[in-house]
Amino acid sequence: MQLRQTKDNLPIRFSYYLARLHGSQELEGKYYGELKETIVLVFFNVNLIANDRMCNTFTLRNEEGLSFVEESQDRMKLRTVEMAKLDLNKPLKDMNEQEKMIYYFLNCHKGMDDSKIKVMIESDGVIQMLEKRVETISDDGWKKIIEDFQKLHENEERMELQLEIEEANKQVEEANKQVEEANKRAEVANKRAEEANKRADESDEKMDQMNQLMKLGIKAMLTNGMSLELISKSLSKSEDEIMELLK
Repeated sequence: MQLRQTKDNLPIRFSYYLARLHGSQELEGKYYGELKETIVLVFFNVNLIANDRMCNTFTLRNEEGLSFVEESQDRMKLRTVEMAKLDLNKPLKDMNEQEKMIYYFLNCHKGMDDSKIKVMIESDGVIQMLEKRVETISDDGWKKIIEDFQKLHENEERMELQLEIEEANKQVEEANKQVEEANKRAEVANKRAEEANKRADESDEKMDQMNQLMKLGIKAMLTNGMSLELISKSLSKSEDEIMELLK
């Protein structure tokens, strides 16, 4: 029973409870037909299931609702009771037995101060039986029950936290791998950029050398008396380009 109004991974936890309880049966050396039916009945104080029914039963079925085994052979059932779907303001006389029971679970701590609880204790045989069972539990017994529940809840929270930590570590590892891969791609890109810059520098150097050779050639032609017009035609360059080159 979960009275706290928190979802707290409830569907996952309930499925685990069912599987753990069903798998706890000792069947080594026995026939599987001897497997006993396991029914886990869970009460919780939040809305999880998208329908108007307070109670639902879940079994193994496919996407279309087809049962995995015949109903008579189905050995695993999960029955849920969503106490939060109860209308607490509903008059007691209009409540069915199921609703009365849920109201009792939610409000029994108020005792006779709650008018509905008072009426149920005074007139309802089932509620009277519950009250007697509660009264027969000593203070030490209640303390033991509470301690056991707290330990169980702490262990479950510890397991959930451990799973969350493991998942976070996996995400960190994946992020680190992606960073490493990005760094490798960046290194490759930098090497390519360096090679391109190196080729560009070599190309500029070659161009400078060619310009120097052309400049020396033009000076030699001018010294030998060749006209600027003739030099321009022979080099396929304008006279202004030749003069700019000689600067």
